[in-house]
Amino acid sequence: VQLQASGGGLVQPGGSLRLSCVASGSIFRFNVMGWYRQAPGKQRELVADITSGGSTNYADSVKGRFTISKDNAKNSVYLQMNSLKPEDAAVYYCNAQSPYSLPYWGKGTQVTVSS
Repeated sequence: VQLQASGGGLVQPGGSLRLSCVASGSIFRFNVMGWYRQAPGKQRELVADITSGGSTNYADSVKGRFTISKDNAKNSVYLQMNSLKPEDAAVYYCNAQSPYSLPYWGKGTQVTVSS
């Protein structure tokens, strides 16, 4: 399974971006899918994830600003990011977890928040 992330870019503080992650196969096999980010010099951290049943979980730093969603028919997971702050700048990675294999990671997409 390959995960293809897209949607990153340069945005001003207060702006919005929508990240997309498309899996090469059905996402029904995954019990959790999510987005992680890694800023320079920092560890990779969980931003948000969503279970196969649709339950969501967010890092405290993004609650109320980011929304994770998925479309099983399109084998896709999305991250709507609003009210972006400079501290949100990072490389964002899509992640998929299955009880039957090691986690899958997509190549990152760069998010830059700057005026």
